[in-house]
Amino acid sequence: MNDRVRIGLVSVSDRASTGVYEDKGIPALKDWLSRALRNPLDWETRLIPDEEPVIREALIELVDTARCDLVLTTGGTGPALRDVTPEATLAVAHKEMPGFGEQMRQISLRFVPTAILSRQVAVIRGQALIINLPGQPKSIAETLEGLPLAQPPVHGIFAAVPYCIDLLGGPYIETDENVCKAFRPKSAQRPPPRG
Repeated sequence: MNDRVRIGLVSVSDRASTGVYEDKGIPALKDWLSRALRNPLDWETRLIPDEEPVIREALIELVDTARCDLVLTTGGTGPALRDVTPEATLAVAHKEMPGFGEQMRQISLRFVPTAILSRQVAVIRGQALIINLPGQPKSIAETLEGLPLAQPPVHGIFAAVPYCIDLLGGPYIETDENVCKAFRPKSAQRPPPRG
């Protein structure tokens, strides 16, 4: 029986949060995670405006009160004046995890030169990992699963997420290798269940 995982999904958008258009970030995240993970999942979703105090409050609540193991945000990571998701994320951090943002920009640079304008960050708060993802559903999937058909293949960021959650004392996350193969050192791998 796989461990249950509680995941917080936060879409940061002034217009989607006021109903001007439909949010596509949370459905895209749910779709990808539902395909990629074998664990039973509990969702905590938030659709909020580009307001730094509101984002900070949502992240703190998802980790400290809702007890999410993983929180993924989408939107608000560009250079525009209203893009403040990274600032809010860093404000609630206990540790910064810069490799996630670096790898996301490397993946996106294969498609658009403006990827260098993205400011996604990842942090640890308590025993939870918080990652800022891009705003577009296609970019979300690319950064999470990488580019396995590229030559050479490019690792997506999610390959490192399960082991990171292990190191924080969280649930053992199992992935579907057809979508995203999680990497763990041999010493951290659970033996397969006996049939």
